[in-house]
Amino acid sequence: MKCFVNLGVPILGIVENMSTHICSICGHEEAIFGSGGGDRLAAEYGVEVIGRLPLDLDIREKTDAGNPVVASTPDEPPAQAYFQLAKNVERKIEEFGESAQSGPTITVSED
Repeated sequence: MKCFVNLGVPILGIVENMSTHICSICGHEEAIFGSGGGDRLAAEYGVEVIGRLPLDLDIREKTDAGNPVVASTPDEPPAQAYFQLAKNVERKIEEFGESAQSGPTITVSED
């Protein structure tokens, strides 16, 4: 994060990957890696949490098979988390577009 802040790269928000684990047998959802980390980071940098993606066996299996959950089971909670993230990214891009500034210029030379 600090690298992007130092370079002046706009930060759309925080995506908390593997935010919770969803049991493939009973559907119980638990924050096995703890909770609140995304919220703390977002608060530190003055941005919002724009997504929380679960650690879910179905996501891995279906994606590996070339049939991601957003296509195969779009009404299930794991897919809905991705759809919500996409909506939030779209909203943040629109917000940034209204106040867009040019990004940093990167030059590569053979010095």
